Amino acid sequence: MYKKLLCLAAALVLVTACDTTGSTQGEGGANGSAGGKIMSAAQPGTQEDLVVNVGDRVFFAFDKSDLSSAAQATLDRQATWLKKYPDVKALIEGNCDERGTREYNLALGQRRATAVKNYLVAAGIPAGRISTISYGKERPAVVGHNEAAWAQNRRAVTVVTTK
Repeated sequence: MYKKLLCLAAALVLVTACDTTGSTQGEGGANGSAGGKIMSAAQPGTQEDLVVNVGDRVFFAFDKSDLSSAAQATLDRQATWLKKYPDVKALIEGNCDERGTREYNLALGQRRATAVKNYLVAAGIPAGRISTISYGKERPAVVGHNEAAWAQNRRAVTVVTTK
C-alpha cells in the first residue's frame, strides 16, 4: 500500500512539473504568449498568429451565450489584433456540447457566435468583416461524455477567412 501511495505521489509531482513553459490552454487558448510578449514566429495576420499570440476561442457556461469576463478579455485582444490587420476577415464558429437536440444546439451555437460578433463590432470592428456560423454539437473539440469535455466544446472560435 505504501509503495502505491509513493508511486502516486511521484506521478503527481512529474505531471505538475511537466508544464514549465507558462503557456495556457484555458480561456482564449493563447498558447505561447506570456504577458503580451510574442513568443512565436507565426506570420503576422494569419490564423496561426491569432491562435498563438491572441487566442482564437472563448468558452461559455452550460446553456448560456453570455460572455464571461475572461471571454471579454480574449475578445478585447482579438479586436486589437483585427484592428492591426484591417484586411483580415473573420468567421465566428458557434459550438455546443453534445447535450440537447440538434436543432436546439444549432440555435444556441448561433447565439454564441452572434454574441462574439456583437462584442467585436462594439469594440470597433466593422460588421462586414465578421460572419457567423453555428455548428451546434456537430464539431466537438474534445470527444468525451463528461464535464471536462463538454466545457471545451461550449465555445466560439474565430477563424481568419481572408487576408
